[in-house]
Amino acid sequence: MALQHTPPPTLRHSQRWLFLAILSLGLFMVGVDNSILYTALPTLEAQLNTTELQGLWTINAYPLVVSALLLGTGTLGDKIGHRRMFDIGLLIFGTASAIAAFSPNPATLITARGLLGIGAATLMPATLALLRHTFTDVRERNIAIGIWGSVATLGAAIGPLIGGLLLEHFWWGSVFLINVPVVIFTLIATFALGPANQPNQSKQWDFLSSFYAMIAMAGLVIIIKEFAHAPTDYLVLGCALIAALIAGVLFQRRQATLAQPTLSWDIFNNRLLVVGVTGAGFGMFVLAGTELLTTQRMQITQHFSPLEAGLLVASGALAAFPTSVLGGAILHRVGFTPLIAGGFFVMSTGTGLIAFGPATLSTIIAGLVLTGAGAGLVMSVTSTAIIGSAPASRSGMASSVEAVSYEFGTLLSVAILGSLSPWFYNRYLNTQPSAPAYDAAYFSTITIAALAALSAAVLTVIIIKGNPKETEYAHE
Repeated sequence: MALQHTPPPTLRHSQRWLFLAILSLGLFMVGVDNSILYTALPTLEAQLNTTELQGLWTINAYPLVVSALLLGTGTLGDKIGHRRMFDIGLLIFGTASAIAAFSPNPATLITARGLLGIGAATLMPATLALLRHTFTDVRERNIAIGIWGSVATLGAAIGPLIGGLLLEHFWWGSVFLINVPVVIFTLIATFALGPANQPNQSKQWDFLSSFYAMIAMAGLVIIIKEFAHAPTDYLVLGCALIAALIAGVLFQRRQATLAQPTLSWDIFNNRLLVVGVTGAGFGMFVLAGTELLTTQRMQITQHFSPLEAGLLVASGALAAFPTSVLGGAILHRVGFTPLIAGGFFVMSTGTGLIAFGPATLSTIIAGLVLTGAGAGLVMSVTSTAIIGSAPASRSGMASSVEAVSYEFGTLLSVAILGSLSPWFYNRYLNTQPSAPAYDAAYFSTITIAALAALSAAVLTVIIIKGNPKETEYAHE
């Protein structure tokens, strides 16, 4: 006989917002670790002897594992309780951070980054699911999700600054070790202020679905990297393609046999949710790519220190935070279409200014500010579109879908833009000195980010077909 699920008790007003602050702290760490290595790659090459490919995999191992596991961890959270998943995720994250900080070689560091991905995949959907259950009032929930989106965007945007600041005064392992005290504090605060764990044993979790998803995504990333580097190892490319196809088919067939699938495709029947998913993916693609390319370019050609490069891209973070909170606060008045499509237009303007404007520092700062401001609008409102468009009974699944789109956008950005940049560099190297060649590669690759943002704006208008101001399941 299936156990009955008891709804979680309602927290008092002050407790709800304090608990949101705790959830935001865990989410902030997840976002920071997406980008904290952007300013550390030259340091890792010098001190840990990483190659260019190892550097990209050190960055990509994290979002790859996160993206692959998120669908399963969201469903598992429905079963054993999202509060427990949050605590488990914090423990894994803290342990993996300590291992990464003292890694003796690139292989150990890449492995530790994968473990960090497991921790992030465990706690990230839990933050959104707990938020969905904690804030039952629609207006309060929109503001809370706006703050959630601003924290996620701020973490990703300010990661290079934190990395640069630590590298200015400490050794490279400090960019990971800083997570440990934050994890300890968050665990204590969750124990003191968080609601009781509410498991639902009637829910089911399927390990094979998560495994198939991970194989499919790993194969996809390898394919993208191979094509971006002008493939020569056709055996690796062929194996990756076969693995991705087989795993994708097995995942789909597995869902058809499960009474409670890890991913139920009918969740995408809601147009607003589809816009939210694509918007979150495109938003992180543009933001992460712009940050990665800018930090690398300024350190290599302009001889910026890691801290100076981090301070530069932090201008985007400062612009993202207020617009993200504003988006959640005015959503019920303005509607989804102007905020999502408009945010992407602002992002495309910012990246376009960097790519086609005068090659000056002030132009790059202005472009980063516009890109960050647009990203803040997009990320907060797309999160609301996803979480609010799914029924409460599927909050774990919806949280996982949102987090997958967020992480997969980062993953593709590093895989595509990070791989194309050396290709452009080699193309220009024959006719120009190395610094101008790298500059040309930078502006060429940023152009792709600008086109991606512009395409996302147009796609938003086409898919939504109207301007809803609330989600279908807002009152459920």
